[in-house]
Amino acid sequence: MADIPSDISQHCPGTASKDAGKASICTNCPNQMICASGISQQPDLTADLIKRKLSTVKNKLLVLSGKGGVGKSTITSLISRSLASSNPDINVAVLDIDICGPSQPRVLGVIGEQVHQSGSGWSPVYIEDNLSLMSIGFLLANPSDAVIWRGPKKTGMIKQFLSEVDWGALDYLILDTPPGTSDEHLSATSYLKHAGITGVIIITTPQQVALLDVRKEIDFCRKVNIPILGVIENMSIFVCPNCNNSVEIFPALTGGGCVMAKELNVEFLGSLPLDPLLAKCCDEGKNFLTEIPESPTILTLQTIVQKIIDRCEKIKHPSEIDTT
Repeated sequence: MADIPSDISQHCPGTASKDAGKASICTNCPNQMICASGISQQPDLTADLIKRKLSTVKNKLLVLSGKGGVGKSTITSLISRSLASSNPDINVAVLDIDICGPSQPRVLGVIGEQVHQSGSGWSPVYIEDNLSLMSIGFLLANPSDAVIWRGPKKTGMIKQFLSEVDWGALDYLILDTPPGTSDEHLSATSYLKHAGITGVIIITTPQQVALLDVRKEIDFCRKVNIPILGVIENMSIFVCPNCNNSVEIFPALTGGGCVMAKELNVEFLGSLPLDPLLAKCCDEGKNFLTEIPESPTILTLQTIVQKIIDRCEKIKHPSEIDTT
């Protein structure tokens, strides 16, 4: 659609309204004919296709944060690896919908792999027997190639991932998202709500500049009516790998993620320490859980993942969980 002037967009009745394209405010809108035709109100058949495709996925989780650089990709990889390693009978998959900055192929150690297609759809790349990944990073000729796409093309790619990847039977499908509340988020949440989304995990760091953006992300989730499983505070402290002394890198002047979660009535899942060895493992695509099992980050991670498992189980009984 064409760009809509701000004075029109503020009073737009919306494409789902019976007045779409017919209200007086629509007169000067470049999209008036499209809205009036009713095309925008027709059901999206892709949504039903995605619902059928994901019918064998028990839990569908999004990892979100309004702020970039808080460690969404790292925590997505940690949670997915932890879930997969906790039980060989649990099947876990990661979908990287950070279209312009796909990190999961490198973080999970499968950069350079290729996606294969069969009659049942695209086959994800397997990291372990029970852990798989799909990312646009597998579709690029060169990992350094820039993806310069407008919103509709990003949305189309997410549709394709959700409707054409042969995930098989999964216990957990975890979506790694870009920062913000833009096209990728709206597309993913819209289709996953139709398919039965379990909830979102919000990632933040302790400093106020991150918390301000994360509050917007929580507001986004509430406006689109998505359950919030909880908040994880990343890089809460720095633990020296040599002397084990700890120090705050980002002082929580306003109380950090814990206080914010309490103020907004969201469960606080825990705080993960900053470990430089973790960053090294991510750069090298190594499994942090097996490389440095004694790390304080891993011990905290196990507690957080168990809380996530418990929250997912309670989702099956809505009266027992706060979905604010």
